[in-house]
Amino acid sequence: MRISIKHETVRRGLLFKTTFYEVSLTVLFTHEEIQIIRQRKLMQTKLLDRRPATAKVDDRDSKFALNVGDIVNGKTDRFLCATPSASKRYEEMLLDTLQQLKLWISDNAEEAEDFVVEI
Repeated sequence: MRISIKHETVRRGLLFKTTFYEVSLTVLFTHEEIQIIRQRKLMQTKLLDRRPATAKVDDRDSKFALNVGDIVNGKTDRFLCATPSASKRYEEMLLDTLQQLKLWISDNAEEAEDFVVEI
């Protein structure tokens, strides 16, 4: 798994320009990791609950969730933060989550073996 995270400043709006801080995430999985994800049907697994700076009050939270299927096949996920500090915290959350994902994929690679324990 190869992870690429980029930070960029973005200005949006027609009349009132607002500055946002975009965090772009690209993950390149190995062929073996992609096969595990497909075989175990892990595409719809939620990685992160998040809410961008541009979200409206009445938007559903599930609309912004980051799923495994959102980052497979080299798709770039873009997320807007309100401050540079928020973008750095989001990056740390992403890295922690992706480390857990890597462990989780390797755990799903093979079924558990039978064993006997004497106590």
